[in-house]
Amino acid sequence: MEHNIVHYAKNRHTVKAYDPSKKISDENIEKIKELLRFSASSTNAQPWHFILASTDEGKERIAKANEDMFPFNNPSILAASHVVIFCSRLSIEDDHLSKVLEQEDADGRFPATEHKEQMDAGRKFFINIHKHDLKDVQHWMDKQVYLNIGAFLLGVSTLGIDATPMEGIDVKSIDEEFGLREQGYTSLVAVTLGYHDEEKDYNAKLPKSRLPYDYILTEV
Repeated sequence: MEHNIVHYAKNRHTVKAYDPSKKISDENIEKIKELLRFSASSTNAQPWHFILASTDEGKERIAKANEDMFPFNNPSILAASHVVIFCSRLSIEDDHLSKVLEQEDADGRFPATEHKEQMDAGRKFFINIHKHDLKDVQHWMDKQVYLNIGAFLLGVSTLGIDATPMEGIDVKSIDEEFGLREQGYTSLVAVTLGYHDEEKDYNAKLPKSRLPYDYILTEV
């Protein structure tokens, strides 16, 4: 079997049914946390927060909040080994940017003092374009979270873990259940994680389908 990144891109799929008896190991959960933390984001702004539900109680809280609008997703939420809720910030203010800057400094990214000042000014310059000129800063932050989700789906597949990204979640109810908006966040997407049920997961038996290169790619 060919074990490279293209192999995983071609062989991962959106799971439609999970085997509830199969659980992700503690070792792989630590790797999952690292995938979440080390994702790329524009200007390294990291405008996100995550809820990792590993217990039956945690998954039931998500399912309960989701019951009215998207009950058809709840069987996967409850049967999966773990569920991650990807959340975006509601605003990106100086206190958050200071935390990012000081963490970069602590991690040794600024060999000279002026580099720290330049990074701070450059990041704020770019973010202020989205705040004041384009007026799309919320959308811009959401896009950074989606960058994380894309990398995350490919990353967990290399660990042999199946996943299902779900925009079909009751954002308002989930935010209320976990007090997210009071903390300055809102939920965007749930990703269920685990191992597919070989009998019930019909999507695992279907061939991958993507548009051809002559339609999607221009080489110059």
